[in-house]
Amino acid sequence: MDELRRCARCMIPETHETITFDGEGVCNVCRLHEYKQSQIDWPARKRELDELVERYRGKYDYDCIVPFSGGKDSTWTLYYLVEQYGLKPLVVQFDHGFMRPTVLKNTERALKKLGVDSISFRPDWHVVRKLMLESLRRKGDFCWHCHTGIFAYPMQIAVKFNIPLLFWGEPSAEYTAYYGYDTVEEVDERRFNRFVNLGIAAEDMEGMIEGVEPRDLNPFRYPELKDLRRVGVRSVCLGSFVPWDVKSQVAVIEKDLGWEGDRVEGVPPEYSYEKIECFMQGVRDYLKYIKRGYARTAHLTSIDIRKGRLDRETAAKLVAEYDGFRPASLDLFLQYLDISEEEFNEIAVSHAVAPWKPNLTMIPMAAPLPDMGQWDRTTQLVEKPARTLELALNEVDVEIAAS
Repeated sequence: MDELRRCARCMIPETHETITFDGEGVCNVCRLHEYKQSQIDWPARKRELDELVERYRGKYDYDCIVPFSGGKDSTWTLYYLVEQYGLKPLVVQFDHGFMRPTVLKNTERALKKLGVDSISFRPDWHVVRKLMLESLRRKGDFCWHCHTGIFAYPMQIAVKFNIPLLFWGEPSAEYTAYYGYDTVEEVDERRFNRFVNLGIAAEDMEGMIEGVEPRDLNPFRYPELKDLRRVGVRSVCLGSFVPWDVKSQVAVIEKDLGWEGDRVEGVPPEYSYEKIECFMQGVRDYLKYIKRGYARTAHLTSIDIRKGRLDRETAAKLVAEYDGFRPASLDLFLQYLDISEEEFNEIAVSHAVAPWKPNLTMIPMAAPLPDMGQWDRTTQLVEKPARTLELALNEVDVEIAAS
């Protein structure tokens, strides 16, 4: 299929972050799933969850915060906590600026049907564009503002509104080996700095990009430890307490909440529940292919292999059919950041992970998605004037002279 070594069981290659292979050629992520299925006392974990919920229930304005994208995992998390426990959550959405029409409709239906309070925050688009370009150049990943905002902003709300308990969705052990299933995964500052922020803190960004003030980067800053301790914040993954099974969960939210899937670039139609939130998901997966030699379909089919829902031969055919296409959304992405495709390719190839060697002359083109005509194409910006102290003092002098 290619020159990369892949797991003997799933479709994940040697370029995947945190991956190792054992003597049988099986990757550590597959072994984590074996542990999940055979070694965890899930009834005992459920009792831990019961105790955790009761520790906080009714003691604050809200029982917990649920960070929410409108995708399958956060929707299931919210549904489970409201339906199973009757909690009063505050739903906190960090809007990265690329929400697709279907996910907006899903969010509206879910929040109304479940009857919950919600906050949605979108950062300054001028700042976001600069952050996207800088993180693309430095890390080959333009989603720094999204990674950091999604995880930092709900924590800021927890501190601001004195809501100590937060529930996220699936643990990272579903996909990588940064953490295992042997303990409850804490979504804390250590995790944030370990892999969420790509090794770049907001303070680092201050010195990397021009025309951005320190306060412009506040939405992407993790709260200070003293403030988290003052509130007593506990931030955990629901999937550490209940076994995560995406397909069965999607079936429930489709039935009870009217949640709908969508087509995603580079993904087979049968995975219409996956990563439907973002215009730029196809570009993100394309970047992964250029950098690592695999993309979203390899990831999804590997999950199904581990679940016993798919054989490796069928998975390999799907990967060959869907991974590695140039997405139509790349044209819009290039317009957003005002760069050429040649510059994009040069940046992406510079971040390729050995031994993968991308050949961009062989990349086929993918068809556009049906809803692309509804995507925002605002690229012409009104530049904000730099309001310096000297300018402000001059304005005061003029006012005094006029009086």
